[in-house]
Amino acid sequence: MKTDASALRAAIAASIVVGALLTVAAERRDAAAVERGESQEVEQQLPDRTFARHPLFMGVHGRSAGNAPLLTNTTPRGYTPAQVRASLGLTGDGSGQTIAIVDAYDHPSIVSDVNVFSSTFGLPMVCGTAGASPSNCFNFTKATPQGKTRADAGWALEIALDVQWAHAVAPKADILLVETKSNSLSNLFSGIDYAAQHGASVISNSWGATEFTGEAMYDNRCKLAAAVCTFSSGDAGNPGLYPAYSPYVVAVGGTTLSMTGTGAIASEVGWSGSGGGVSLYEAATAYQTLYNGAAYPFTKRAIPDVSYNGDPNTGVAVYNSVPYQNQSGWFQLGGTSAGAPQWAAIIAVGNQLRAAGGKAPLGAESLQASRALYSQAAAGALYDVQYGSNGACGGVCGASAGYDAVTGLGSPRAGIDVALASAP
Repeated sequence: MKTDASALRAAIAASIVVGALLTVAAERRDAAAVERGESQEVEQQLPDRTFARHPLFMGVHGRSAGNAPLLTNTTPRGYTPAQVRASLGLTGDGSGQTIAIVDAYDHPSIVSDVNVFSSTFGLPMVCGTAGASPSNCFNFTKATPQGKTRADAGWALEIALDVQWAHAVAPKADILLVETKSNSLSNLFSGIDYAAQHGASVISNSWGATEFTGEAMYDNRCKLAAAVCTFSSGDAGNPGLYPAYSPYVVAVGGTTLSMTGTGAIASEVGWSGSGGGVSLYEAATAYQTLYNGAAYPFTKRAIPDVSYNGDPNTGVAVYNSVPYQNQSGWFQLGGTSAGAPQWAAIIAVGNQLRAAGGKAPLGAESLQASRALYSQAAAGALYDVQYGSNGACGGVCGASAGYDAVTGLGSPRAGIDVALASAP
């Protein structure tokens, strides 16, 4: 019995030591994760052919005493509007253009949140609100054409990101936020219809669903004569999401972008979550096959068309007062959700330059916007991302020289607005 008791005490002592070592190891792992950057996906349902998801990730900045992820800060974390605009080198501010943003559910405090964001970073505030300068403000409209709907914490984060960062890149453009009744594809596509009918020249969509037979029936919703839809390509690597696979949209993939404090770019590689691949159903497009010539290896449309910083560990600062996991304040957000509104803003600035030159805005009906991006003029203002992977499917899942199904043609650089303005 003494032997058994001694053995038991020894086992307990050993377990205490092991437990202590594991605790220290866990703490070290948490500290290392904070140092190298940790992220998590925003909670949401899985995509299917009926309902859409928003490809959204957030940075984690440590752990609470109870090991809960710390998602917010009292001050901004992530890239700032000044850094991003410096990296893009845009010559315009979006004046005279309307960017529509289509999202599901309601963000009840979006006006006050975008004003916090704007005042923090020295951007124009919403016209007609307290503190906004009448000579330096922007017009913001929230529309609920399907009727008022409930708030959703995850979609509220998406709305905050989309509105604030479209505004950051094109600070004088009007913004029309279209909130749909739910995240069903039918409701969201109706939101696009509303945006197109109410003056938007660019329509940003940070959502998508898995591909499905018959998806092409929806393609015409973005086949617009005087407007362009941008779509995030997905956040789970290969394959990507629909409607990014539609030939009438600009599909935006993701990268990991390293910048200095002044916006100088140090490096950029493909992000592992970048949605991309070859469509199961959509035919190859002429603007892709002609760009790639005989080397184009696919019989179907491939995405993305272009890319943008999407890694949440190199993400952007977003202010959101709607609690998510009981936290609110400054989030650091990423995902290809971040690229769709910022590319929409870039196109809006290009349209501003086009208007100054007496040209109509870019449209999608004749694939004009896509042809402009795949043209030689745009090639000089897109950085060809050649490294990085979004899966384990051979060459299709690897970034490479020229077009690839991880980062598309590449990411925007100085001159992209001028290139878009010069397109016929």
